[in-house]
Amino acid sequence: MKLEKPSLPSSSLLCAVPRSLSETRSPYRVVPRRVKVSSSTLANSKLVTLRSCAAKLHVYNSMAASDQRRSRHHDESPSNPNKRKKTSQKPEKNLLINLHSCTKSKDLEAALALYDEAITSGDVRLGQQHFQSLLYLCSASISDPDLETLAIYRGFQIYDRMVSSGISPNESTVTAVARLAAAKGDGDFAFKLVLDIVAGGVSVPRLRTVAPALLCFCERLEARQAYEVEEYMDALGIVLEEVEISALLKVSIGTEQANKFYKYLHKLRENVGCVSEETSKIIEEWFREKASEVRGKVSDIELLRAAVLKNGGGWHGLGWVGEGKWIVKKGNVSPAGKCLSCGEHLACVDANEVETEKFVNSLVALAMERKAKMNSCEPTADFSEFQEWLEKHGDYEAILDGANIGLYQQNFADGGFSLPQLEAVVNELYKKSGNKKWPLILLHKKRVDALLGNPNHRELVEEWINNNVLYTTPPGSNDDWYWLYATAKLKCLLVTNDEMRDHIFELLSTSFFQKWKERHQVRYTYVKGCLKLEMPPPFSVVIQESEKGSWHVPITCQNIEESVRNWICIRRESLYIHSREKIQ
Repeated sequence: MKLEKPSLPSSSLLCAVPRSLSETRSPYRVVPRRVKVSSSTLANSKLVTLRSCAAKLHVYNSMAASDQRRSRHHDESPSNPNKRKKTSQKPEKNLLINLHSCTKSKDLEAALALYDEAITSGDVRLGQQHFQSLLYLCSASISDPDLETLAIYRGFQIYDRMVSSGISPNESTVTAVARLAAAKGDGDFAFKLVLDIVAGGVSVPRLRTVAPALLCFCERLEARQAYEVEEYMDALGIVLEEVEISALLKVSIGTEQANKFYKYLHKLRENVGCVSEETSKIIEEWFREKASEVRGKVSDIELLRAAVLKNGGGWHGLGWVGEGKWIVKKGNVSPAGKCLSCGEHLACVDANEVETEKFVNSLVALAMERKAKMNSCEPTADFSEFQEWLEKHGDYEAILDGANIGLYQQNFADGGFSLPQLEAVVNELYKKSGNKKWPLILLHKKRVDALLGNPNHRELVEEWINNNVLYTTPPGSNDDWYWLYATAKLKCLLVTNDEMRDHIFELLSTSFFQKWKERHQVRYTYVKGCLKLEMPPPFSVVIQESEKGSWHVPITCQNIEESVRNWICIRRESLYIHSREKIQ
C-alpha cells in the first residue's frame, strides 16, 4: 500500500490555515487504492482523516503562535523599538499631565513637589508648557491667604529658571507673573513685563496682561503711574472694564483729581451700561465728599445743548457744570423716562455724529465692493443712484425692510409674500407720524416684478412707486445695505425683525451697533392677525449727563422690570431746589 497525504474537501478546516502552512508537506501520505469497501469502513476512514487534519491544524496553529512570539521577542530587542515602548509616556509628557491634573484640582503644593522632583532628578527637560502651568497655578493661588506667600516666592523662582533656560515668556506666562508682581506690590515690574513682550514682538498684550499693573498702582494710590498705564492701554486699543475704571475713579478720589474723575466717569458711561453696587458707592463718595469743592468752567447753555445734540444725546463731555453742593439721591425712573427724584427726562442715547458718519461710509464701501465683485452680464444700477435718489426724496421718518415684513410667518405650505402684512405696517406708521409722512419700503426688483404681475396687487404697488413709497433695489444687490444706509443717513426708524448679526463685525464695533439698533430698530409681530409694533425704548439705561450738569447713574439689578431699577440722581443743590419747586 502506497502512503500519500489524503486530499480534503474545500470545506475542510485546513482551508482556514494560511497558505504557507496548508502547503507544508508531510513525509508520509496515504494513497488510497481502488478497492471496494463497505460504507462503515468508508465512514471510519473519513473520521480518521478528519481527526488527523484537526491534529495537524493544532500543530500548525501552535507553530504560528510560536512564530509570533519569536517575532514579538525580535521586535522587543534593543535594535528594534517595539510598540509597547512607543506607547510608553516620556517623563516630560507624564509631568505635563500631572501638572494639568494639579491645575484642575488647584493643588499648588503637589505641583511644586512634582517640579522639585523633576529638577532634582535631572531626567526631565522642562519646556514652556511646564512653566506656564506652574506659573498659572501660582498666580491663581494668591487669593488664598494661606498660600499667597508661598505662591509669590516660588512663582518668581520658577520664572527665573524659565528665563535662565532660554525660554521666552509668552502672553500667558507674562499675565501670570504680572499678577504675582502686583500681589507683591511691585506694579513697576508688572508693567515692565508688558513693555518687554511688546518691544520683543512676542504678542500684543490683552486686558488681563496689563490690568495687574494698573490695579496695583491704583490700590497704592500711585496716581501718576496708574494714569500712565491707562493711557498706554488706550493707545493699544485695550478697552477697560468696570473693575479697572472703578479703580481709576477711586485713585482719582484719593488724590483729589477732579478732571481725571470726570474723564473716567465718562469712560464708565461709554464702556459699561449699568454699574455695580460697589462702583455706585465710589461715585456717591465723590459727589458727597469731594465734588462740591470743584467749580464748573462751562456756563454757556447753548454750547452745552449743541454738544449734547452732536454726541447723540445723553452727554456733553465739556466738563463740570455749576458750583456748590451736590444732592445725591437714589430713586426710580418712570416707564416714560422721567426721573422720579428730580423730574428730569432721560434721553434715548444715539450714536454720535462721528460714529454715524463712519457707519454710513462703511455701508457705501461695502455696497460698492459688492457690485465690483459681481460677475453678471445683466446691467445693474449703481449704489450711487440710490444715494442721489435718497438725497432728492429723503424726507422719511421710517424705513421698511419689505422682504422681512412680507415673508413674516409665511413658512407653511401655501405661504408666500404677504402684501397685506406690508400694507398694514405702512398704514400704521403713517397714522403714527405726526407730520403724516409715508415710510419708505425697500424691496428687490425680482419681488416687485412678481407683485406687479399679480392683478390683485398691481394697483397698490404702482401707487407706492408713483408716490415714492417704494424703491426697487436692482438685481444682484443686497437689500440690507440699502435699508441700513437709508436709516443711518436719515437718522430715522427701521422696521425689521432682522437681527443683523452678519453685519455687526463687518462694519463697526459690537457696542456701537447694539446702541444704534436699540435707538432705531422697530420690531413687529402679528397677534391673531393684528399688527403690533415694538417701538424703541423712550430712554437709554446708561449713565447720562444733562446739559444742566446733572448726572443719572443706573445700578445693576436682577429684576428685569425697569420700573424697580435704582438710579443715582446727582445734581447741584441750586438745581435741586428749583426742580422741587417746579414739581410742587
